[in-house]
Amino acid sequence: MKRIIAILTVMALIFAFAGCSANTKNESSEKATAANTETTSANETTAENKIANATTNTGKNAVVVYFSRTGEQYGVGVIEKGNTAIVADMIVEQTGADSFEILPKNDNYPMTYKELTDVAKEEQNQNARPEIKDTLQNFEQYDTIYLGYPIWWGDLPMICYTFLEGYDFSGKTIIPFCTHAGSGNAGTQSKIQSAVPNATVKDVLAIAGTDTQNNPDSVKTVVSEWLSK
Repeated sequence: MKRIIAILTVMALIFAFAGCSANTKNESSEKATAANTETTSANETTAENKIANATTNTGKNAVVVYFSRTGEQYGVGVIEKGNTAIVADMIVEQTGADSFEILPKNDNYPMTYKELTDVAKEEQNQNARPEIKDTLQNFEQYDTIYLGYPIWWGDLPMICYTFLEGYDFSGKTIIPFCTHAGSGNAGTQSKIQSAVPNATVKDVLAIAGTDTQNNPDSVKTVVSEWLSK
């Protein structure tokens, strides 16, 4: 009888130990799951905060000004929305800034790529200042101007100089962004600074035109990271 009681006691201790071990594993698993959930939430919050901070830091004291072309473009064929316009809309969406598109008063730009580059080169050789269709109203209210443009022959399109020379940029901050076919920003930061010496000109965000059309999600991520800085 004593032997049976001893055996039952040992078995009870074994089951009790197994139960404690199982509870410990479950508690550890629950803690790990909670930690992973908190990490995921933290990462999502960080990404949201980047966009929220961009909006807070610009808001309605900022405007996105851009020049962009449709039609046949390098490496992407005929497009309905310009490469630079795509980036401009991303910035507007993420910052809440106003927007202003630079449109020619007399739009004689060809819709075919080769002919467009010929016109762009001719304007550059003549140091032309094509007229702009509209005026940016209440320009004085903006502290920050995001300026977008395609790279034409290693420079801004001449109509962008028309815009820069048409307003008083004293004390304002210009944040340039451009689309290109392989030339990067082409040193346009210094060219903008020379055109508006009384403004602060930041580094240029350069995006390949093919990426705006073929990899917009990737470009949006790049824009978000750039804005968070």
